[in-house]
Amino acid sequence: MKFPGKRKVKHYFPVGTPRPFSPERDLIAEAVYPLVGVEQTLVDIEAHVTYEFMEKYGIQPGTSVLPAPDVGEAILADLTTQGLIRNQQAGSTIGNTLHNFSILADAPAIQLGVMADPIHVGSPAYHFLRTTSTRVNLDYMQPVRSIGRALTLITPDSERSFVILPGDMDLLKAESIPEEAFERASAVVFNAYLFRTREHGTIYEAMEKSIELAKARNLPVGLTLGTHFMVSEYRDEIEDFIRAHVNLVACNEDEAEALTGESDPLGAIDKLLDMADMVLLTAGPAGLYFGGYTDKQCARITKYPLKSGVIPEYNRYEFSRPLLKENCEEPIKVISHISPFMGGPERIVNTNGAGDGALAALLHDMAANRFHNKVMPSSSKHDRNYMTYSSFAQVCKYANRVSYEILVQSSPRLAHGLPEREDSLEEAYWDM
Repeated sequence: MKFPGKRKVKHYFPVGTPRPFSPERDLIAEAVYPLVGVEQTLVDIEAHVTYEFMEKYGIQPGTSVLPAPDVGEAILADLTTQGLIRNQQAGSTIGNTLHNFSILADAPAIQLGVMADPIHVGSPAYHFLRTTSTRVNLDYMQPVRSIGRALTLITPDSERSFVILPGDMDLLKAESIPEEAFERASAVVFNAYLFRTREHGTIYEAMEKSIELAKARNLPVGLTLGTHFMVSEYRDEIEDFIRAHVNLVACNEDEAEALTGESDPLGAIDKLLDMADMVLLTAGPAGLYFGGYTDKQCARITKYPLKSGVIPEYNRYEFSRPLLKENCEEPIKVISHISPFMGGPERIVNTNGAGDGALAALLHDMAANRFHNKVMPSSSKHDRNYMTYSSFAQVCKYANRVSYEILVQSSPRLAHGLPEREDSLEEAYWDM
């Protein structure tokens, strides 16, 4: 994708040919803005089991269970002894987002959470480190006895069941949140799963401190909505939290419906934009939506066909760039939609993490905007305090492309970046 920032430079001769303006190397180094995330440190463990194994531990196929600690450890030990574990890799929504951001942006991210101490070869913490990008800074992790483990048990009929072994993943303390991690951040992201930890952990307090630090520095705050079951359980609390603290909401259509009561994605986004400034919504086979605000004075009319649904011509201004609602004199709601890349994969290998990949793409675009503003402050792209480097429509393209890459691989985490973007009707706009 074509973004400002570090890239591999080709050298041409003659070397005496005048070069166009290029920012100083020191200035570029100062313009690195990492993404910060607070998350329950978790490893996904995949195992293929028999029906007899499920019966032995009383696990109902297709459900998610939180067993007693001794039972959970017995299940994991049995899986290990029988050699049923197929794969272990770092997981969690925010963890996936931070990893994918670092791959896409070739820039650092900072994960705030807990980490097992000591770490043994072959342990869950070892697999977490092994499958996390080296660009994700884990230096601020709080030492604990064990991190969380999410067991995915797959029976012969391909039914998936989930067993959660939380360990000490909810014990991140507020005092373990360092102020220096926020000094140069591009944004801060959280997961709504943390609402479930208020009764039995301290990570919710760590999130509250992180929000204080982010707000003191005017950093954008993002929230992913977890699952629709969890959203339904904490609906009022989550809505109040979004209205008070959140600029960007990331969700799928089920989670959006659970929060807003609207089954139509457009209607759900319209209501979510009354709570937050931007909404990224993935809708499976229907594609992806990105909504937000722009000011009437700087609205740009799309060159693509106009689309209508419960909101008529909702994409009319999708060539505009998002602004915080409070920064608009005459705010206009804008929604852009894109169908699955190339009609969707011929064979979907994995749906886990596709939304996290889309969110990482949007957050990369936001970081790219801040980078460009630092090294090229006089550019016409910064005549307003825009939230992204690209337009609503172009962000949709990028997020959609990243989601596709996740769907065609077995892991929710990218191993490498993406090829250069295709040409667009917005070519001149991108190069402003």
